Amino acid sequence: MTRAVDVLVVGAGPAGLAAAARLAAAGAGRVEVLEREATAGGVPRHCFRPGFGADARGRALDGPAYARRAAREALRAGATVRTGVSATGWAGPLTLDVTAPTGLERIRAGAVVLATGARERPRSARLVPGTRPAGVLTTGELQRTVLRFGPRRERIGHRAVVVGGDPVARGAVRTLRAAGVEVAAVVTELPSPVVAFAGSPVLVGAVVTELLGRGRLTGVAVRGEHGRTIVLRCDTVVFTGDWIPDHELARARGLPLAPGARGPVTDRGFRTAEPGVFAVGNLLRGVEPALVAAAEGRAVAGAVLERLGGRPWPAAGVPVTAVGPLRWVTPGLLGPEAASLLVRPERRLARPVLTVAQDGVPLRRERLDGTLVPWRSVRLGARWTSGVDLAGGPVTVDAEE
Repeated sequence: MTRAVDVLVVGAGPAGLAAAARLAAAGAGRVEVLEREATAGGVPRHCFRPGFGADARGRALDGPAYARRAAREALRAGATVRTGVSATGWAGPLTLDVTAPTGLERIRAGAVVLATGARERPRSARLVPGTRPAGVLTTGELQRTVLRFGPRRERIGHRAVVVGGDPVARGAVRTLRAAGVEVAAVVTELPSPVVAFAGSPVLVGAVVTELLGRGRLTGVAVRGEHGRTIVLRCDTVVFTGDWIPDHELARARGLPLAPGARGPVTDRGFRTAEPGVFAVGNLLRGVEPALVAAAEGRAVAGAVLERLGGRPWPAAGVPVTAVGPLRWVTPGLLGPEAASLLVRPERRLARPVLTVAQDGVPLRRERLDGTLVPWRSVRLGARWTSGVDLAGGPVTVDAEE
């Protein structure tokens, strides 16, 4: 039996909940959110640190408080949020097969908003050889362990190595220390850490080449920047960062994925190549702060309401891609209205000159103050794309020092 809703949102993280709240409040009809986890809120549920905005009294919110507030706002606006429910595949252009605690369902929607977020690549996907001992975690697994069992060292380990050099790695170090776990070292491929790791040795330009131990991890082999390999004794290793979009549902529908970003290609209204299907948040390119993802969730509401109101799906716009030392750019399509661009570099770039060009002709070229870094995106205002010719060829965004 097929059940109908007006808007089906897949994913109850910051983007999905924000989209549902805005759409329900705007009178979009029946707005239903599906979340495969037991609790709504997404990754912030596991982030026990400030940095998620403030409450009505101006007090800083940590991740769990932010997640609870986002879920409350969606419910108060009139959206239905269902947890423990997974969208398993497509039964038609705007129809999804769903597995729920009560059994199998099929849901047809007037519009589908994909907000499935991003995930960390596990050790196996990072091609780190060795055995498969206990004690090998991602940041998310570490945080979920603490959330479930509390900061208990016997559940995590006694001596850990953290792999990464960005703010996510620093969060893992803090979590480990709060659990009473000694941090033996932080290992990063970067030539210098991007944040301070007070009290922990930092090995720069280094990679983990092997995991040692059977049953339980006993150490990791690390190749340093000069090619020498050492063994760090530990019973826990935490791989941090290296986020990839959770794009299986998008791929199953045949949506084109953007190079570099590895998320669905969208225009400035978050429309995909499939009429009626939208994509928002960290599904588009891996991880951005929760507040950025939530802003995109709110922003998609306008285009969704237009779709529900009968506005025709626009023709595909002009493709835009990142080249040179830039990893990705979103949106991946430019239409009649100038759009701001979000770009992320592959490496550190000091005061780079950015160029937006079409058919080899620069549309705008400007030197940026400051330094671009691989763990933080930069937004280029709509003026950067105001000269795009919709009848012209692809647009590129490049950078040079």
